Amino acid sequence: MHRALPAVRLRVPTHEDAFTWHRIFADPDVMEFHGGRAAELSVYEELTARQRRHDAELGFCLWTMVDETDRVIGFTGAQPWERDWGPTGEIEIGWRLGREHWGKGYVTAAAHQTLERVRATGVRDVVAMVDARNTRSTAVARRLGMRLAEAFVIPASHQEGHCYRLAL
Repeated sequence: MHRALPAVRLRVPTHEDAFTWHRIFADPDVMEFHGGRAAELSVYEELTARQRRHDAELGFCLWTMVDETDRVIGFTGAQPWERDWGPTGEIEIGWRLGREHWGKGYVTAAAHQTLERVRATGVRDVVAMVDARNTRSTAVARRLGMRLAEAFVIPASHQEGHCYRLAL
């Protein structure tokens, strides 16, 4: 039995979203697989600026995720994988959500919107890079129809990571 997904809206991140993301991601549970704590505010300011550029240049980015009450609850979207390890140059989809919103279907709903938007730009394939211990993100990737393509060691944490792939 499938439950109805919640209403969620994606929009290009504003400069003000950097402050909200910084606050939401200060939760150690949210950041468990991303270094354990939020980055400095300046990192989120640069991230939101980069996402605005991605949206203007590529037609997609890590969009700010907004719930049915217009409250910012995280981000979901896509961007080029720019690290020198993993699927360099490929388009990665990703998500991060405030703890109080976990388990309600927001990420799955927003990720489906992301796939539609990315497909509309002509992208043929996407990847999702997931820490192997992150069962919630693994479940989202599988709900999207993604398949495990590769296992690797995450350089920063020395933990096992998984690369999921999906042909659009």
